[in-house]
Amino acid sequence: MHRTFALLLLACWSAFPCEGENRNARKEYIQKYSKIAVREMERTGIPASIKMAQGIVESASGTSYLAREGNNHFGIKCHENWQGATIARHDNKRNECFRGYRSAEESWTDHSLFLTSRQRYAPLFRLNKTDYKGWARGLQKAGYATNPKYAEMLIRVIEEEQLHLLDKGGMDDLTGVSNYQRRVVKVNGIPCIRTEKGDSFAKIAAYFDIPLWRLLAYNDKQETSIRAGMNVFLKAKKKRADRKYVRHAVKEGETVYWISQVYGVRYERLLDYNRLRGDEKLLPGETLSLRKRNRSR
Repeated sequence: MHRTFALLLLACWSAFPCEGENRNARKEYIQKYSKIAVREMERTGIPASIKMAQGIVESASGTSYLAREGNNHFGIKCHENWQGATIARHDNKRNECFRGYRSAEESWTDHSLFLTSRQRYAPLFRLNKTDYKGWARGLQKAGYATNPKYAEMLIRVIEEEQLHLLDKGGMDDLTGVSNYQRRVVKVNGIPCIRTEKGDSFAKIAAYFDIPLWRLLAYNDKQETSIRAGMNVFLKAKKKRADRKYVRHAVKEGETVYWISQVYGVRYERLLDYNRLRGDEKLLPGETLSLRKRNRSR
């Protein structure tokens, strides 16, 4: 990473993004290069999240001088063995030699070669590909950039844009994902999120690093279908509702399962409290007990 750009990024760290980069440019960059990042991860073992974050930071999401004029998205200098095109840019010295490429994709593949062919980066490849924090800190320790906050910058970009999903499932798991962390609320004392269009149990599980089977168990699910507007709990539901909720008046179209998700009560407990079978249809206006067995049924 060239030092001038590194210092500029450091100066505006608290107001990131900077140097003309904006969130829209970043989103467009992610969409454009996600497939390459995943392909290179599968080919070389470099986490897609790390490659994408480095591309974003080093090139200001493709808007930097080196990216625009030389298709250099990773700030790689010529070094002694470079035989390709070059581009001059002030760095530690005036008019330093940086690598030039015929296309951005060529820059992405050369970045993979750069990391895999140098001994100082070898310890990184012993890390799990989902350990993006270890990779970020390892790159800084190995001297990829002079910025003392380089690892922090990469980690922040990864977490802001949820790039770690690329390491687990590829581009499709990143598309349409909202910032789940900002949507977390508590119902019945249990953390959960209200689902929106495009959400899935798989995306939520990947974001919070919860095994899919466990997230489904927390939500009494035997299969992975999801409905917008439903609460998805990130920990196990409780045996009864909060004390302020004793009974629930059934509305048109509601099911026992839906109500169990509204109040954060285990599905089987609601069935037991109200002496219901799992497939029993509820009638609008009917009341269900949320805390103890309903003796009137």
